Amino acid sequence: MKDPVTAITGITYDRESIEQWLFTSKNTTCPVTKQPLPKDSDLTPNHTLRRLIQAWCTQNASHGIDRIPTPKPPLDKFQVQKLVKHLWQPEIQLKTIRKLEILAAENERNRKYMVEAGVPKAMLIFIVTCFKQGQIDGLEEAFGVLNFIRIPSAETKQFLVENVHIIESLTWVLCCEMKNHVTVKSHTMLVLKTIIEATNSSVLEGLKPEFFNGIVRVLRSGITQQGIKAALHVFLEACPWGRNKILMVEAGTVFELIELELGFPENRTTELILGILFHLCSCPDGRAQFISHRGSIAVVSTRILRVSATADDRAVLILSMICKFSGTYMVLQEMLKVGAVSKLCSLLQVDCAKYLKDKAREILRLHFEEWKDSPCFGGSQGI
Repeated sequence: MKDPVTAITGITYDRESIEQWLFTSKNTTCPVTKQPLPKDSDLTPNHTLRRLIQAWCTQNASHGIDRIPTPKPPLDKFQVQKLVKHLWQPEIQLKTIRKLEILAAENERNRKYMVEAGVPKAMLIFIVTCFKQGQIDGLEEAFGVLNFIRIPSAETKQFLVENVHIIESLTWVLCCEMKNHVTVKSHTMLVLKTIIEATNSSVLEGLKPEFFNGIVRVLRSGITQQGIKAALHVFLEACPWGRNKILMVEAGTVFELIELELGFPENRTTELILGILFHLCSCPDGRAQFISHRGSIAVVSTRILRVSATADDRAVLILSMICKFSGTYMVLQEMLKVGAVSKLCSLLQVDCAKYLKDKAREILRLHFEEWKDSPCFGGSQGI
């Protein structure tokens, strides 16, 4: 033990271990007695035991035992509230926000107190203030804090009511040039995902071209896998509105998504990409951009029967829209060439959802005359 503390059940544990048990593993009982042990219960420092451990370490120093240091008093809610007040004092603002980031990274207990003290809201206000003042100092640290601390859903919704510039502020950050580009932009996307998921339909309907342009630019320049997933979730939330589909297509989203998929991402990312492409291919410009990419039909058809039932659903529906509304001779021959027709025939022979079989059969019947000489038709039943 380095920092022995006694729980309300009378059992002494090392602080780091019991806090991990309570905060990280989400347990609510004492490991020894199995009695209830709420997360907000007091953990009292066991000074007597700690001094005995230190004395033993000193006695055994000749055997290479280092004396454990006397632990610092743990952070409490009042200390965090004091730091939040310091955040708005210009002369110590940067120092304060860096201190908050360090504390957030230390342990779950600190993060719990920071949420209770309103740190997530303070960070969002700081980001909006930076946007209004054109200041980038402290932004990396602010997003670092928010990366450690989850913004409560209720707090997010209330913040959106009180601060109409938050989405515009985050869009601005995406376009800023910074030293740790990948980290900052990835953390920004994670915050943006939280904000977009909590916002109402009127805000989603009013998203600006700069919003989509910024996300596409970040995807193109490169961010973390976690950041990519967050960006895809944001696109998926915005897709249902026709105006947003047009703006996304104009920003080059279709092309960028296909490029991402060509990199063979993990299955969940593929599902998100195909989900967005499905929405964007429901409009003429989206289909035109899809067809203009030489690898689009090939990469979508390749994912059928290789990823998941969800991916199969989206991929087949994408091919259906392309065939129905953009099925030129060149497109149909491309489908034959890259194996899309073969995959649709395969769907009729495997164990999959009936509606998928029906959709595949519909596509094959629609263009039977163009594809009837294909070898794959000989083995397909019931077309």
